[in-house]
Order: sequence, then C-alpha cells, then structure tokens
Amino acid sequence: MSLPIRSIEVDHNGTGYMPGLAIDCVIFGFHEHQLKILLLEYRNTNLLVLPAGFIRETENLNDAARRILAERTGLTDIYLEQFYVFGDQSRHDPAPMQAIMEAKGIKVAANHWLLRRFVSVSYYALVDFTKAVPIPDLLSDSCDWYDLTTLPLLMLDHSFIVQKALETLRTDLDRKLIGFNLLGETFTMNELQSLYETILGQELHRSAFQRKMLSLGILERLEKQYGGGAHKAPYLYRFVSEK
Repeated sequence: MSLPIRSIEVDHNGTGYMPGLAIDCVIFGFHEHQLKILLLEYRNTNLLVLPAGFIRETENLNDAARRILAERTGLTDIYLEQFYVFGDQSRHDPAPMQAIMEAKGIKVAANHWLLRRFVSVSYYALVDFTKAVPIPDLLSDSCDWYDLTTLPLLMLDHSFIVQKALETLRTDLDRKLIGFNLLGETFTMNELQSLYETILGQELHRSAFQRKMLSLGILERLEKQYGGGAHKAPYLYRFVSEK
C-alpha cells in the first residue's frame, strides 16, 4: 500500500481516484559523490516511506506520476521511468497507514479506502540535486534526502522497491545513457566517472572510461576551463541532448 498525497482532502470512499491503484516513486539525486533518494518521515510513528500518491479518474498514469514528483520536488522537467508493478497480496498491511492517520488526529473507519489493498505502479526519477526542493505531503512531517548506502528501515516493502529501482537504474545507465539527468548542466569528466562508479558500486579505469564516453559523441567540451586559474584545471563538459 502507498501513502497519499492529498488523502485528507478525499472522502471515506476515495471518490475521484482509481480504486486499488497507487504510485510509488524512487527519486534519485547525486550529491558529494553519494547517490541519494527522497524519503518522507512520520515522526509520531517513526515510519519512513517513499513519496507516493494516487491516480485521479480523469488523469493519465504517467501524468499522475509527474504530478506527484512535482509536488515532492518542485520540479516539472524530470527524467521518469516506470520500472515495476508491485502487487503481491503479502504487501498489504493496513496497520502502518492507520497509525499514521491516527497520529494526525484523523478518525479512521475499519473500511476506509486507504486501509484497503493497493497495487503499486512504481517509477524511478532522476533529478538535479541542486534544483530539487523537497516538500512533505499533507500527512508527513518532513521530506529529506537520505544516502542510499545507509538507508533506515522503510515501511512495508519500500526497501525492496528501492532495491529494484537501483537494479533497473544500473541496467539502464549505459543502455539509455540517462546518468546525465543526475548532474548539473555542466560537469567534469571526474564528476561523470564518480557518478557511474557510485551507481554501479565499483571503480572504473579512468582512461578507458574517458575514451568510452568521448567515443559516444554525446559530450561537448567547453572552451572555458573549470575554475580558471591553473592550466591543468579539468575541462567542463555538457551533454549534447539532440544526440
């Protein structure tokens, strides 16, 4: 089951939303050589979860995912990839959601729609860490970045969702050349290599990596050198999107 974006605003039966369907989002950012994800925290319950929401009856599925991401990050131009559907019956447990709502002073009936079983369509998103503004939803107390290597325990099967998203990201990294979505507009070759090494969890040979990236024809080296000053300062590159 997923957590709502605006559950306080909908009625007891969930009118206006697709029944039994939810969206969970694994939002990746890259900062100081660390791969991070956004998590929501519910302090009164000590629960941490992935950003999530529901699909409106008048809304396309991908549009719903983009809306949820915009509400949590303040960004609209985001790389988004649907990667898995989680629907095992074993993932249904109404107790955490009931605890969250009661901690917020919301009276919960036993048959409330938020306590029912949900199938989750999951997306991963890649954002520029420096531009994202984490925004909690109406039930959570905070929305913050967490280092992927030291994640706390997450609610229900959200840790498994994160692992599945990371596995998919690693597969897509070379096949779809998507890593640039985690960097700023310009970057050094060392920063690009650090991103790849962090995602893949392994060191890469510097010369071989540079040759490979340059051979793809998707990078443009800028005339202006990074940081000015020293003649050995590394060059800045940018991704040539039309290629």
